[in-house]
Amino acid sequence: MNSKHKKTLSAIFGKPAASGIKFSDIEALVLALGGEVHEGAGSRVALLLGDGIKHAHRPHPGKEAKRYQIREIKEWLTALGITG
Repeated sequence: MNSKHKKTLSAIFGKPAASGIKFSDIEALVLALGGEVHEGAGSRVALLLGDGIKHAHRPHPGKEAKRYQIREIKEWLTALGITG
């Protein structure tokens, strides 16, 4: 995991969670943690990490993840034992 991935992880687990995190940075973090990103129909993606799976939609027209998406990703990572 490089410094950009660590910065994304810190932003997700910050209090309050940072807004303006690019969804592509979240996908890169999942890949860096040994997970997978699977394309679905339209803007839908499945994030796979360990035994956990998180379905999400890529934001559009912008690139930044919505606040509720960041909160859900944080809860998902916490459930998998990953903390910032």
